[in-house]
Amino acid sequence: MNEGSQDSNPLEDNKAKSDALQIYREKRDFSITSEPSGERGVFGGGIFVVQEHNSRRLHYDLRLEVDGVLKSWAVPKGPSTDPRDKRLAIQTEDHPVEYASFEGTIPQGQYGAGTVTIWDTGPYRNMTQKDGQEISMGEALHNGHAAFWLEGKKLRGGYALTRTKRGWILVKMRDEMANSID
Repeated sequence: MNEGSQDSNPLEDNKAKSDALQIYREKRDFSITSEPSGERGVFGGGIFVVQEHNSRRLHYDLRLEVDGVLKSWAVPKGPSTDPRDKRLAIQTEDHPVEYASFEGTIPQGQYGAGTVTIWDTGPYRNMTQKDGQEISMGEALHNGHAAFWLEGKKLRGGYALTRTKRGWILVKMRDEMANSID
């Protein structure tokens, strides 16, 4: 469903969101973990979060709010502010929007066991265009390329996610917010 569709049906939207979170919910026992279940249906409106996740290996989880859920990627080396760096971004299951404020310890024996802290967060805006027209983030990700502007404390400026045969790549765009411009 396109963002901002005039034919939006709240019942269908909740069903689609519920289906998007099915894998997330199947991997967790909410009687043991303090992670949010996603039952509240919170919508934040264009937010991103990067969470430092110290599980089997330290990595960073990039999450972008898209169509009522957080689309998620594990970035082993973390996001870079240098446009020369191409960071592997392994897409994971969608997370509920309320996960954007989650910090805590996921108990041993649970999926993703370890400590989660918020590394950066803020609003983002879609910059993806096709033939000079903006396309929705959902469509952009489905097509394999999304461009977006982050307004965090650590991450600012343009970034792009591109799907390759080996997975997704996260790259900082060359702009005034870049750390190192040639």
